[in-house]
This record gives sequence, structure tokens and C-alpha cells, in this order.
Amino acid sequence: MTQPVLLAQPTPVAQRATGPDLARGLMLLLVAVVNVAIYLHGRPYGFRQHVVEAEPIDRITAAVVTVLADGRAYPMFAALFAYGLVTTWKRQHANGTLEQVARASLRRRHLWMIAFGAVHAALLFSGDILGLYGLMGLILVRFLRVSDRVLLWTAATWLLVSSAAIGFTYTDAGPYTERRLFWSFENSDIPTVVALRGIEWLMTPVGMATVFSAMLVVIWAARRDVMTDPGRHRRLLRRTAACGLTVAVIGGIPAGFLVGGLWHPAPFMTYLVACVHLATGVAGGIGYGALIALCARRPVSGVVTGALVAGGRRSLSMYLMQSTLFGVILMPYALDAGRWLSTFQATVLATLVWVGTLVSAVWMERRGIRGPAEVLLRRLTYGRRAH
Repeated sequence: MTQPVLLAQPTPVAQRATGPDLARGLMLLLVAVVNVAIYLHGRPYGFRQHVVEAEPIDRITAAVVTVLADGRAYPMFAALFAYGLVTTWKRQHANGTLEQVARASLRRRHLWMIAFGAVHAALLFSGDILGLYGLMGLILVRFLRVSDRVLLWTAATWLLVSSAAIGFTYTDAGPYTERRLFWSFENSDIPTVVALRGIEWLMTPVGMATVFSAMLVVIWAARRDVMTDPGRHRRLLRRTAACGLTVAVIGGIPAGFLVGGLWHPAPFMTYLVACVHLATGVAGGIGYGALIALCARRPVSGVVTGALVAGGRRSLSMYLMQSTLFGVILMPYALDAGRWLSTFQATVLATLVWVGTLVSAVWMERRGIRGPAEVLLRRLTYGRRAH
């Protein structure tokens, strides 16, 4: 008879699936190009607080980022977070870990993520997602034993309700001269910036509430090992990728027109566009995950794929590195490049920063060095036995 394990253990690197790490590495690029737009300031603002640009290349860039990444990257990251949570839960149960011990370790991890998020928000980036995911992780644990039917119905209902509620934040397509959100990004007084960041961080879970639906759907997928065994679920993944990405693109085009300055509808139509953009973003995030899982069916090979996997294994450290570099380069109290960089230039900068983080991840991978933020989180969650 198998004796129960009294202490939960972290997942060894050798047992990590390639698909989720590959997805995390690529999603870091989408997160970077979405986040960098928040730092641009000193100009009129438009829909979803993108700066209003005059040059065609900047308008096109803003529209493309909106359609393909804005509101699509974070649902994908949320989905990967939920998938990892379920995978950890299943592995601990397979190893004989007592349920109350497994729940306690997950709860401890999520509480530490909230703490990480609070520090990240205060020092670097108030649009932090770590605290949000930690909070939602505490809630998700309650859904681990819920039936598939309840999971999917709850996800659909929550998506409709949250999209309709958050849409009210974006009823004005601009242009307007003052920020409606993220006021700290155009302020140079550090004490004021820190105070504003605290307020903005507390508002973030409200503005990103739709990602909870992506998490619930992925619990269903993780129960069936959809991403960790993509060969067996090839047909489902193909359909999910095709449908999810098609819905996301179609649903994102109206918002892209608004951001690009090609359409100036009435406030009620702007509200509807915002709602559709938010709801279809969840479909896009899940679609991206399915597409990357299909690509991960083959063994990891090649420089690019290896770099993406290395970055995905250290996604927490890479995410924090992005925030650090953006803060130094773009914030008013530092180099203040956010005042004069155009949308296209900022997107190029974000891409270069992403490439730089992948290079550092490859360097660590070759030397067997784990991400410092991941090591710290594991140590705090599991104690000194974490490896």
C-alpha cells in the first residue's frame, strides 16, 4: 500500500512538458508589445488609451497589435497558469500527496504570487498580472473538483458578464488629453508614482476579469492532458486554434479600426466594440495555446524553438526583466523615452527587449541556471527541499 506524501514537491524540470513552456516563451513577446504602449505619454490618447498617432506606420502598428495581441496575450498567459496549476495538482495526487497538503502548497504559492505582484507593481509596473493570477489561483483551487459542465457554463456566463461590465471603461474613443487609467506612467515624482501604482494595481483585477473564463476552460483541457499530449488531441487542437484565432481576429478588427483612427463611432457603439474585443480575446488566447501545442508535437530542435522553451521555463524572471528594462528606458523619472517614441518605434523596442530576455534565458539554460524569480518562488512555496 502506497504511503501518503506529507510534503508537496515542485515539478522537476525534466518532467515539464514542452508545449506550455514554448507557449510562455512566445507569449512574452505579445505581452511586451501590449505593455509597451502603456508607457507612451505626452500626447492625446484614444481608444483603450493608445496614444493618437499621425503617421500611417504607427496607426497600422497600433491596429495590428490591437487585433492580434491586445486582450489576447494575457488570457493565454492566464490559461497557461491554470494548466500548470491542474498539472501540479494531478502530479501531486499521483505521487500520493494528501489532498489537504496539496491544497495548502497551492494556496501558499498563490499568496506568495500576490506578494510578488505587490512588489512588482510598487517598484516597476502597476499593470502587474502576478497578483491577479495569485488571486485567481486561490479561487481556481475551489474549482478543481467541479464537474466539466459547471466549469464550462461558469466560464461562458462569467465571460459575458465581465465583458459587459469592463466595456464601460472604454466608451470614449477620444482623443482626450488626460489619461483615464494608469496615471503613474506620465508622472515624474517618484513618491506620487508609487502611490498611484498602488491604486492602479488594485484596479487591475477588475480590468482583466475576463481572463478567469480562459482559466476555467483550460481546467477542462488540463484534465484531459490536451497540451501535454497534443498527438492524441490533434483534431481538437486544430479546431480550437482555427476557431479561436478566427473569432479573435474578426472580433478585434473593429477595435483595431478605432485605435488606428480609421473609425469614430458614437459612445454606445464604442462600448459594444470594447465588449466584443474583450470577449473574443479569451477565444484568441485559447486559440494561440492550441496552435502552439500543435507546434510542440515534435521534439525541441532549432535555435528559435530552444530559445522560446528556455524563456518559457523562466517566464516569471523574463516578465520581471521586461518591466525593469521598460521602466529604465521609458518612465518619466528615468530616460523618459516614452515621451517621444512613436508606436512603431516602441513596438520595435519591445521586440528587442523580448529578444534580449530570450538570449539571457538561453545563457542560463546552457549553464543549468534556473530563473532567479522561479527559484525564489519555489523556495518560499516548498521550503529548502525545492529543487
